[in-house]
Parts: sequence; structure tokens; C-alpha cells
Amino acid sequence: MDWVKIIHILCVMGWMTSIFAVPRALIYWKREWDRLGEFGPLGDLTIRLYRFSAGLAVIALITGLWLGISVWGMAAWVWLKLALVLALAAHYAWTGRLVLRARRGVFTETDRFLRIFNEVSVFGAIAVLWVVVAKPF
Repeated sequence: MDWVKIIHILCVMGWMTSIFAVPRALIYWKREWDRLGEFGPLGDLTIRLYRFSAGLAVIALITGLWLGISVWGMAAWVWLKLALVLALAAHYAWTGRLVLRARRGVFTETDRFLRIFNEVSVFGAIAVLWVVVAKPF
């Protein structure tokens, strides 16, 4: 079971990196688009990072469910963690929508919105970590 935990933590780390980095990269991609008027290297990097981390997200979710069921027997705190993780997954999906629109050159969100959007995921990650460490139920 330790290997499953190791794989879970590793994939979560990679996924969280993307959750934190892609909204910030969208800010710089938007500025690059305004300057160049076309798709540049930052856009390519942002898309690649998002795609790569999507696979990590799937593995993290599968291993997390495996651990939740087999190790912790779906205790109440596991359900809370799962709900918070699903909220982060929704945030990630929304980020994907922003990336797809940016790929077409559509940047409707302001820098301020993207910065706030980016910080929301930090609070979500803190909440998940608190639930895992404190196991409040």
C-alpha cells in the first residue's frame, strides 16, 4: 500500500503544480498575445503543462479513491476530502476551458480575475491538506 501512497502523493504534487501555474501562465500568455498578435511559445508551454497534468490528475484521483476505500474505509473525513478534491477538479476543468479559449486567441478575463482565480486553488489545496492531517471526523 505504501507504493500507492507514493504514487498518489507524486501525482498530486504534479497536478497541484499545474493548478497553481496555468492560471498564472495565462496572464503572461495574454500579454504575449497582445504584444505578438499571434500564438507564441508561452501558449505552447501552457497547453503542454495542462495536458501533462491532466494525466497526473486522473492517476491522483484513482489512487486517492483506492486509498480512501482500502485503507481508510471511506471514513467521514475521506468524503470531505473527496468533495474538496472534486471542487479543485472543477477549478482545473474551468482552467482547461480558459486554455482552450486562449488557444483561439480569446482572452476575456482580466489579469486581476486570473490572479484571484489562481489564489482560490491555493485555499482549496490548504483545505484538503488540513482535512488529511487533522482528520476532523
